[in-house]
Amino acid sequence: MFTELNSILNATPDSFTQGEFILVSDRQSDASFLIHHFLSFYLRARCKVCFLGLVQSFSHYSAISQRLGVSLTQAREKGQLIFLEGLKESLSILIPQETTTGSQAMDFLRDPTVGLQRLYEFVRSSVSSDGGGEEGVEEWGPPVLLVDDVSVLLSLGVSAGAALDFSHYCRATVCSQLQGNIVMLVRCHGEEAEDDGSDEGSEWLLKGLTHQCSLTLHVQGLPTGYCRDIHGQVEVCWRRRRGDGQHTQKKLFQYKVHDKGASFFAPGTSSAVL
Repeated sequence: MFTELNSILNATPDSFTQGEFILVSDRQSDASFLIHHFLSFYLRARCKVCFLGLVQSFSHYSAISQRLGVSLTQAREKGQLIFLEGLKESLSILIPQETTTGSQAMDFLRDPTVGLQRLYEFVRSSVSSDGGGEEGVEEWGPPVLLVDDVSVLLSLGVSAGAALDFSHYCRATVCSQLQGNIVMLVRCHGEEAEDDGSDEGSEWLLKGLTHQCSLTLHVQGLPTGYCRDIHGQVEVCWRRRRGDGQHTQKKLFQYKVHDKGASFFAPGTSSAVL
């Protein structure tokens, strides 16, 4: 958990905004350190976390969280963390074995016509059941959905429109109905593309998700190129709806990732847009 980032976002495990959809994106850089931050943050906040790990194995996330002072194994054993290991689930479908018994969350790989309905049902079931009231079962705080990363769905044959529908339904359930939070990572490859009217691909997915979210953290490399002391920059953008429309505030921070955290440096640029 990165304390400097918490200060920027004005959040602590004891006090944070509920009902937020946080979009993390990167371009020619790696924003995965932010996913690890939010994972450790919400587990420390005693939230019920549903984590769709579509990129790495559970052991990968567990090893990094351990360095950040959080045990994913303990969180999963206690029922605080529900982890979908997308790599293993996909493999069990693409290379079926008699001994394999997985969930149906990735059934769109078997039958593309079902779309992401069963993945959404997996999320809804995970965040709706907290075990509260049952003897010997801990009661958790507001639910949180983490997705690393949603653009992987595109490479698995899911259309950008279907991915946006999935995020919309998740936001309606997690953020609006249950007053929990969502953190999604989307990756954009290469330079920023011009708007050519295409309704597919990661660029279009990024634009659609940006319209849905209330907070974005966009990670990119330094415009000046490689620097040993600074790894890149993060543009933080807050979107707030008010009576006279949507207000947007942006701030730019440079960062350096350490083994157990990250340092953020503000170059003094910010803007407010109505």
